[in-house]
Amino acid sequence: MVTLSKVAVIGGGSFGTVIANIAAGNGFPVSFWMRSDALAEAINRDRVNEAYLPEYPLNDLVVATHDMAEAVAGAQLIFVAVPSSSFRAVVTELVKTASPNAMLVSTTKGIESGTFLLMSQVLRELAPDSSIGVLSGPNLAKEIAAGQLSGTVIASEDSEVREAVQEALKSRSFRVYTNDDMFGVELGGSLKNIYAIIAGMAAALGMGHNTNSMLVTRGLTEMARLGRELGADPMTFLGLSGVGDLVVTCSSPLSRNYRMGYALGKGASVEQAAKEIGQVVEGVNTVRLVKQRAEELGVYMPLATGLYMAIFEGASIESIVSSLMLGEQALDVEFAAQEHKQID
Repeated sequence: MVTLSKVAVIGGGSFGTVIANIAAGNGFPVSFWMRSDALAEAINRDRVNEAYLPEYPLNDLVVATHDMAEAVAGAQLIFVAVPSSSFRAVVTELVKTASPNAMLVSTTKGIESGTFLLMSQVLRELAPDSSIGVLSGPNLAKEIAAGQLSGTVIASEDSEVREAVQEALKSRSFRVYTNDDMFGVELGGSLKNIYAIIAGMAAALGMGHNTNSMLVTRGLTEMARLGRELGADPMTFLGLSGVGDLVVTCSSPLSRNYRMGYALGKGASVEQAAKEIGQVVEGVNTVRLVKQRAEELGVYMPLATGLYMAIFEGASIESIVSSLMLGEQALDVEFAAQEHKQID
């Protein structure tokens, strides 16, 4: 078991803020890196991240900084909580001064444009000798900040990473579960953003709970379908990082992807909706990448394809639902059925 003397959190958004504060609440000094020097100074002065969680007081052990070398110096555990679009650049800077023995854990739920790499794969490429992990789950930061009961998953092939994250983030209201299917956990966290946008669009058009339930369950099937094709364990999608994350993001206005879909359903453009939300919405980039990869692999994903058409080709949400209702084979739990056939 690694003895932690310092934790670093790279990224000053809402989720980075809550995990920094939880770790500090467990007695670990936390260096909290962010791009804005002014925001770092304000956090150290006012003990609150005014830009993201203005009513969430920060522990005195959280020290914000704009200096990457200062942030990662001496840290045994480093959480990377930045958008996928800047992930590679930030990690490239991070590894220049981080200890080669530091454990690197991604909290980013996205896919890199141009490569279709998940963030753990980017970490592996840039820090091949480091122990890495992925933190994912139904983790709406505002609810965690309010002390509401929440669960997350740390996935890693390295047991020391899993144990270190559990030690750093355990609390009375935040439970950390473990999994060794890092790829499946991370893929679930990325793919669910697609279906959250669709759910938001459906809600904006007045579709009810029955529709939402169908979108969630069929979305889960698409996630597992693509995940299995890419090498993940389909059963991983039945856990917190799959169906758990999918349910919460498809039903809560706290989810930025859901809010994006709702705005689109009300007639806003992607640019208008993104400006209104004011934060990175990973699902827009993800659906573009997933639609292309699904076609390359021959994986049937009518909802993901339909959302791509709605965002980039001007199709309507009604056409998405119609393609689902009329085009898909009427098999409910397809993985169990296939496995049963194989046993026979």
